[in-house]
Parts: sequence; structure tokens; C-alpha cells
Amino acid sequence: MGLEAAHADGARAAPARRSGTRQQIIDAAVALIANRGFSATSVDDIAAAAGVAKGSIFYIFGSKTDMFEQILSEGVRRLTDDLRAAGAGLTGASALAALVTELLRNVHEHPAFAKLMTAEVFRTGRHWQDSIRLVRDESMAVFADVVHEARPDLDAALVGAAVFGATLVTGLEWLAFQPERTFDEVRAAILATTHGLLPG
Repeated sequence: MGLEAAHADGARAAPARRSGTRQQIIDAAVALIANRGFSATSVDDIAAAAGVAKGSIFYIFGSKTDMFEQILSEGVRRLTDDLRAAGAGLTGASALAALVTELLRNVHEHPAFAKLMTAEVFRTGRHWQDSIRLVRDESMAVFADVVHEARPDLDAALVGAAVFGATLVTGLEWLAFQPERTFDEVRAAILATTHGLLPG
């Protein structure tokens, strides 16, 4: 292999390594903060759990606060995209059932992030509160839009938030305290609370 080819391979590998390191840091941070909370988790803790140098965190994210804001924003955006895809082409009760199912699937597949989101997204007085509220509102708005379309007489924003919150908390209850339950059982329990809410 010539020098130019080797240099090209190295140039392509560098972003891949950075991407891998970034994901290692994110995975470690989510797991630690979900269990300890943001304030009780240090950059040293995250670096040790991720198996990276402390400086890598500052190089990639800038600061612990910026890192956490990015983690929350990206995670909630991923969830919002998943919800929109799940409800596409559906209306009324069918759409709401699809959204509940997708949110519950996200909780099951990303339990640490769901726990972190429940603890931190709703906390006030944080540096990231305003920016996170925007993406959180987008996620809940998927539920609210379905409610508004089917039942314009209801307070769609509040009802949508209620169903979103009930699904999130019930999913965490299942994983933490009732793991013997099946996905279908948990889904059915949540949908029972919305039965008759929307037509269709």
C-alpha cells in the first residue's frame, strides 16, 4: 500500500474512531446518570466507565453540561422520529395505540435513557431546560396531534402529555418492579386506560 493510500485509509478511520468513542461516552454517561443523577456523576466517573481519557469527553462535547444536553436532545429526537413513523397514516384510537406501543418499545430497548429522561427532562432550574423543553414538547406533540385530530373538544396538549407520561412511567414500573410481565400485558394495561378516549 502506498503512502497516499495509507493516509486516505487513516483519514477515513479517524471519524469512525471518534464516532465509536463518542458512543462509548454516551452509553457510559446514560447508564451512570440514570442510576446516580447528573450532579452525582463526575466526568472522571464517565471517562472510567467508557474506558477513555477524561480529555476525550471535553474534546468531543466541550463540557459535562453540553454533553448531557446533547445526549438528551439526541435521545428525545430519536424517540420523536420513532413515534412519528409509528403513527404515520393512522388516526384516532389506532394511532394512539401505535404511539403507546412505540413508546413502550423504546422504554424496553433503552431503559437507562427512559429512566434518565423521566428524572432529568422534567427537572427545573437546569442549564439545558429551555433547549430540552423544545425537543420534549415535539415528542409529546405527536400524542397531542393525534388527540386533537380525533377529539378537538379535549385539551389535546394535556391529554397527550397524560398518555405519554402514563406510558413512560408504566414502562419503567414494568422493568424495575414487574419484569415477569410480558410486553403485551403491559401494553394492554396502558391501552385499557385510554379505552374509549378516541374513536376508531
